[in-house]
Formats: sequence, structure tokens, C-alpha cells
Amino acid sequence: MRKPAALLLADGTRFDGEGIGYDALALGEAVFYTGMTGYEEALTDPSYAGQILTFTYPLVGNYGISGAASQHERACVAGAVMKRIAPHPSHHAMKIDLSSWLAEQRVPTLVGIDTRALVTVLREHGTIRAALAVGESALARIESALVPYARQTTTVGLVADVATRHVRNVAAGNGGPHVVVIDCGVKRAIVRDLSALGARLSVMPYAATREEILAREPDAIVISPGPGDPTDLPETIETLKGLLGDFPMFGVCLGHQLLALACGATTFKLPYGHRGGNQPVKDLQRGAVLVTAHNHGYAVDGATLPSELEATMVNLNDGTNEGFRHRSLPISAVQFHPEASPGPFDARYLFAEWLATLS
Repeated sequence: MRKPAALLLADGTRFDGEGIGYDALALGEAVFYTGMTGYEEALTDPSYAGQILTFTYPLVGNYGISGAASQHERACVAGAVMKRIAPHPSHHAMKIDLSSWLAEQRVPTLVGIDTRALVTVLREHGTIRAALAVGESALARIESALVPYARQTTTVGLVADVATRHVRNVAAGNGGPHVVVIDCGVKRAIVRDLSALGARLSVMPYAATREEILAREPDAIVISPGPGDPTDLPETIETLKGLLGDFPMFGVCLGHQLLALACGATTFKLPYGHRGGNQPVKDLQRGAVLVTAHNHGYAVDGATLPSELEATMVNLNDGTNEGFRHRSLPISAVQFHPEASPGPFDARYLFAEWLATLS
């Protein structure tokens, strides 16, 4: 059943449409996703925690939800906005239609608005705090809830909401290296790809101490993607500082930013972030251009990379740093997602190359 619903941006712009599934008031940063497919992966991507996700493609949900493509055990977005949701999805792997799944996952969802107009506002203004209300009761509170939320600047708590609280072991079949994954909001595809390449994994909480990590006796460390501002995780940064030089390390997305901070660089907030599967990145070592999957609102300031770090990747849209490596230590990182899910597979070789250096 459709219900009255609206999205209110902090600048006063309002979009009225219809709500589906779940009556609630959601607060989050309004952002947009440019992929034509991959909505199941996007809605369950931990890096979207605390965000109201707008899909730019006008029809979403035509192949339903399979469960196999999910990147987390539950939906991670604060809310969702779509032009139109497919009324009769069909796919051999479908377990449930998108509308029913969104209701089951308690994701407030707005449909029927001009998403082109909304994306234009976000593109011109940049990422902006917003409230999404579904149902009469939520609509009555939308303005009073947004005002105090719009004044906030912190993203503290987002990583804790999606990251593991306990150590989780993932065995591989061929006796490969033991890799500790520091979970800041790791996607299932990263665990899957590393395991498929032969790594034996210990997935540990982002707040794990140096001593707790050393006790696992790893051969190497991966720092995962995740949501929010990397400077909100000072304890993780300090732990990484204490591990520099002890093990080979590889950072992905938020992990890229955390490693850069641990090495002495700085980060900044992008105007509207990089999200979707079509970001062109140049591999400076190969001279090749990769089409890559991104999901982040912050970036490493390439001008602040200390002399011991060498830039290895650059974004061809805005020139931001997309990767670095340490000149003398086995440390490297990339801003994008090599595992994609969703997105192109141009960068999947990076995990295999990095693991090969451990043998």
C-alpha cells in the first residue's frame, strides 16, 4: 500500500511522493548512486550507513532480491529514493521482490519523485543532510527532526553500527597466508574474493588493539571499507601506526584513508563524494585506465602524502588520490573497491597481485 511521503533537504528543498513498505522518519546524508544495476549490493553496502540513497536510474527492482548479492546481513542505508519501483520483477534467482524486502528490512522508501531534479540539487549543492518521512505521523515530524540533525557535523557511530563485534574466522582450502581483516564495514565480496584466492582470514573489529591483532599471528593485514569520516576513528589510526613495518598492509576505501592518516597524510570531505561503478582511475605504474567502483564521501589529500609514500592511482574526473604505496615498507592502498559488487571488474587483479607478494 502506498502512503504519503516526502524528502526534505536541509536547504529547504522538498520532494513529495509516495512511500512504500515501512512508516518511519529517517535522517541521513542525501547522496546518489549512478549504477544501472546493483541495487541489492548498494542497499546492503555498509559504506552507505547513515545515508539516504537516491538511485539515478529511473526503474529499480526489476530482478528482485536474491540474497546472494547482499554485502551485509541487513540493509545498511538509512532510507532510499527511487523514481519508480518495478511492479512485477522476475529473475530465476529472485527470493523476494524489492518492495517487500524494503518493508521487511524497515527501510523508509520514497518513490514517484523527479529523481533527476533531486540529483541536480545534490550535484550543485553537494552532499546535504536530509529527512525522509513515510506516513502521516512521520510527515508531521519531518521539519522538527531535521533542524537539529542538520546542525550536526559528526559521523561518529556509523562504523560501529555495521562492523563486526567479534572475531570471525574464514578458512581457505589450500593453506594460503593468514590475513587479518580489520572490519570497518567490510563487504562480503571482499571476504569472498580474498578467501577464493587462498587466504585464511580472521575478521576483527575495527577497535581491535595492536596486541589483539598480534595475538592472531597474521601474515598480513587488510583494512576494509566502511562509512563516514576516517578521523572519527582515532583509535584505529593509532593501532595502524603501531603496526607500520610489522606486516604487509593493504587498505581499501576507508582503509585507504586510515592508512594514509597513520602514515602522516590528511583527508578532506568531497563536495558530493564518489559513488557508483563508473569512476575512471589511472594506474600510474601501468599507464592504464581502470573503470572502478566507488562509495565514499572523503578522500586523501594527495598533496599531503609524506615523502615515503608514492601516489600510484589518480581519479581522472577530479584529480583526487586513488592509491599509494610506501617506498620502503610493504604497505599499499586504493580508494576504490577492487571487488566491485556492484561494478566493473577492471581492478580485481589487485587482490591477487598483493597476495602473491606474501608468498
